[in-house]
Amino acid sequence: MKKISLLFAMLLMIGIAGMAQRATLSDKSKTKNQSNMKMYVIEREIPGLGQFTPEQLKGASQTSCNVLKELGPKIEWIHSYVTGNKMYCVYRAENVEIIKEHAKKGGFPANSISEVTEIISPATAN
Repeated sequence: MKKISLLFAMLLMIGIAGMAQRATLSDKSKTKNQSNMKMYVIEREIPGLGQFTPEQLKGASQTSCNVLKELGPKIEWIHSYVTGNKMYCVYRAENVEIIKEHAKKGGFPANSISEVTEIISPATAN
């Protein structure tokens, strides 16, 4: 019985160590890829955007995602905020040019593109 318990414990430790090693390797590759990418906020002026239907927003999202796939790993859409007549999109990208290319190929405006230099929150006050 002790041999089985010891064998089980060893297999469990090997499995956990392997999982930790895989997580570390994938974290390093993600960090390396993202270290070349900067964060940007894109302002898009789209009249009536706040009244778009869920289907219209889904279609716009699908168009954006298709262009992102075409452009490859040098650009990533994080999320967007929809307001009355504007959308504020947060992206990671290697440069402003690829964001402009994404907007052109997708057929939507990029009225302003600003690089994020810092992120603050209520936790910053502490």
